[in-house]
Amino acid sequence: MVHHLKLAVDANAALGEGPFWDHKENVLYWVDINNKKICMYNPADNENKELELPEKVSAVIPANSGKGAIAALENGFHYVDLTNGEIQPIFDPEEHLSNNRFNDGKCDAQGRFWAGTMSTKDEMEQGALYCLDKDGTITKKLDKLSISNGLAWSLDNKYLYLIDTPVQKVYRFDYEVHSGNIDNSVAIIDFSNEEGFPDGMTIDEEGMLWIAHWGGARVSRWNPHSGEKIDEIKVPAQNVTSCVFGGEELNELYITTAQEGMTSEELEKYPLSGALFTCKMDIKGLPGNYYGG
Repeated sequence: MVHHLKLAVDANAALGEGPFWDHKENVLYWVDINNKKICMYNPADNENKELELPEKVSAVIPANSGKGAIAALENGFHYVDLTNGEIQPIFDPEEHLSNNRFNDGKCDAQGRFWAGTMSTKDEMEQGALYCLDKDGTITKKLDKLSISNGLAWSLDNKYLYLIDTPVQKVYRFDYEVHSGNIDNSVAIIDFSNEEGFPDGMTIDEEGMLWIAHWGGARVSRWNPHSGEKIDEIKVPAQNVTSCVFGGEELNELYITTAQEGMTSEELEKYPLSGALFTCKMDIKGLPGNYYGG
């Protein structure tokens, strides 16, 4: 398959991440974690608005009610006013872990917000995965993760897929959509022979997984049933962080990248690191889930 990648925003993001396509407003939400920014990209006018927050933000999902958004900030779950950046804390389940921060997060089909944590000191097995229910209840779903990262649910909602980046594995869990319970962890994709490490992830209409390569300058498409890689798109940025399908027909793959951890020589080789890219695809994605169902 021939892919035609285009530059959407030369954002110079320190750590671009967490893209979410708002199919109601036809706007892409994404974040620059280290620069504490929520970005809102409107492809219709090619405008990228930025909203600065008081702390690092790793994931933001608009609420189904149309009032603000739910977000994973450095220190726990928060409500965010998307007009002025004001935040309202909900709860920080890891207040006692000063070396941890929240990382990737997404909502499931029931409107629950799932988000995981990681050590900022590169400590292994210090992260966890949490679920914020619509009633505000927070449940720890997994522990002993090293960097809780990309999330996706199978098309029939029977499985949850999760990436643990340093372990270089994609895991599948049996998932019960009504209760949100998960169990029976199985490693389905091994990234150890790939360029870079697995980072963010999305799923397409055929149930195939698209995975960003941190340090690998690409995104790749995988069959979660066989564990085989079936396609890839090279990206002119070393640290590719995440991807999501967007556009009015959900046939454009938006790709976030980062400058974090790069040397001056690497930045010279990849001057578009930190940019937001888009690629018109022959396959479509699925509408994202909003917080609150």
